[in-house]
Amino acid sequence: MAYPPPSALPTPPKKNNGLLIGLLVAGAVAVVMLSACGVGGFLIYREYNDSEEAGTDLGTSAEIDGLVNYRTSNPAALSQSHVTSPVTYPMTPPAGGPHFGQWQNCVGDVYNAPIVDGNAVHSLEHGAVWITYQPSLGSSDVEKLAAKVRGQAYMMMSPYPGQTSPISLQAWGYQVTVDDADDDRIDEFIRRFRQTATMEPGATCASGITTTTG
Repeated sequence: MAYPPPSALPTPPKKNNGLLIGLLVAGAVAVVMLSACGVGGFLIYREYNDSEEAGTDLGTSAEIDGLVNYRTSNPAALSQSHVTSPVTYPMTPPAGGPHFGQWQNCVGDVYNAPIVDGNAVHSLEHGAVWITYQPSLGSSDVEKLAAKVRGQAYMMMSPYPGQTSPISLQAWGYQVTVDDADDDRIDEFIRRFRQTATMEPGATCASGITTTTG
């Protein structure tokens, strides 16, 4: 048999080494990027989760001068149970504990008469900050407090006969008292605990009762 001369034989296809290397590099880059995304996502999740957990204990006496943290000093007093009869609270005004099934409306409400403890405490459970003051507090200080409350979600205020300090601020498990409405701790307390001290994230402060005892 006669064989064709070498020049007549078909030329084998050239190996595209560049394409192969490119695919390998692209694959390696994809793996690295996916790994980085996974690590980054985990770190973001961990940071968010840590911040959520930190929100369950947001204050210490070292952070706000005079702050009382009942979450650490008296957690047994902060039961979230619903009751139908008035409760005798271990702090005045109350800053958490058993409460009535209906909350007090707390969407910037300024009450000019006292409100029921059991309803107010339910509002604290939802994340409200409740400002109370002695009925004898000067009108200018009352108006300064009201200006911090009006139009602000998760805020309410009312006079509170019998409290020993001129002004008191309550969030669920936290309380601080001050002598006048110009005290910087008022704004700091609101900034730190409004909504963040909630025991029921996402619970509304609207559609509550608006009745007073006066």
